[in-house]
Amino acid sequence: MASIPNTLLGLLESGPSHGYELKRAYDARFGQHRPLAFGQVYATLARLQRDGMVLIDLVEPGEGPERKRYAITEHGVSVLDHWLAEPEPPEPHLQSVLFTKVVLALLTDRSAQRSLDAQRARHLQRMRELTAQRRTGDLADLLLADYALFHLEADLRWIDLTSARLGRLAEEING
Repeated sequence: MASIPNTLLGLLESGPSHGYELKRAYDARFGQHRPLAFGQVYATLARLQRDGMVLIDLVEPGEGPERKRYAITEHGVSVLDHWLAEPEPPEPHLQSVLFTKVVLALLTDRSAQRSLDAQRARHLQRMRELTAQRRTGDLADLLLADYALFHLEADLRWIDLTSARLGRLAEEING
C-alpha cells in the first residue's frame, strides 16, 4: 500500500494546497479504486504538521471552519527524498507503492529511472536469496520460494516495461 503521508508530501512539493485539493489530486492519480476519506487527509496533515514536515502556509476565513493551506517544509522534502530513493522490500503487490513513487518522482522532477533501477537491484538480490533457499529447503520451502520468485519475476517485467514507457508517462503526467 502506498504511503499516504509521503504521497501527500510529494503532492505538496509542487506548491501549497488546501486539504480538499490534496484529496482530489490523490484520488485522481492514486485513488481511483480506493479514494481517501477527507478525515484521513486532515488527520495525516495534522501528523505531518506535528512532525515538522508541513506547515500552515495560509489561513483563510470560510463559511464554515477556517480554510488552511499547507506547504511542505525542508524537513518534509528531506523525508520525501529519502522515501523516494529507498527501494521497497520485494514482495507481492508492490506495484501500487512503486507506481506511486514513479509518478511522484516525475511530478517533482526527480529521477524515476533511478527509483526503478534501485528496485530492480533489490528484486534481483531477493531472487538470489530465494534461489539459494530452494537448494537447501524441504518441499514446503521450495514451493513458497517458487511462489515468491514468480511474483518477483512479474514485478521485474513490470519494472522493465515501466522503464521503457517513462517518457510517455512523464508526458501524460506533466501534460
